[in-house]
Amino acid sequence: MIKKFAAVLLVVALTAFAAAGQTEGGAQGQAPAPVPAPAPTPAPAPAQPPPPVPAQAPGQPSVTVLDTLEVQGILGREVRSLADENMGRIVDVLVDGQGATRAAIIDFGGFLGVGSRKIAVAWQALHFVPAAEKRYGIVLELTRDQVKPAPEYKEGRPIIVIVASGKLEPLP
Repeated sequence: MIKKFAAVLLVVALTAFAAAGQTEGGAQGQAPAPVPAPAPTPAPAPAQPPPPVPAQAPGQPSVTVLDTLEVQGILGREVRSLADENMGRIVDVLVDGQGATRAAIIDFGGFLGVGSRKIAVAWQALHFVPAAEKRYGIVLELTRDQVKPAPEYKEGRPIIVIVASGKLEPLP
């Protein structure tokens, strides 16, 4: 279409120029000057709507965008008691066969890592407080005295979890 438009434009321009040259130049006996062919100007591309977003093919992964103000990583985060005691840091999270979170492993006690031990606390005993409301974001419903008798967590051994009531219960 652009080529046809350029060709028609060129014919019209040559015809008009030749006619003008015959009246002016023809009367004086001069040949009309050669007309340079106009450079074809690209026509602006017609506005097209953006292509539709293809439907997600079966089996293709989808994408979820998480706001950094709404989520946080917890491994290595400090845990405080309701009495604002330092309870240790979360070093692992345990899930069951269905992927439900069951317990958090806290590196409890000791000083600068000396004399500390890992204990399992029930996931329901942890509360995640928005940063604007409290200095520490993870609060355990237990005190240090309630957690002290908890047996040490060791991988590959039966797991004893301390729950918010302060009781020790085996993790089924």
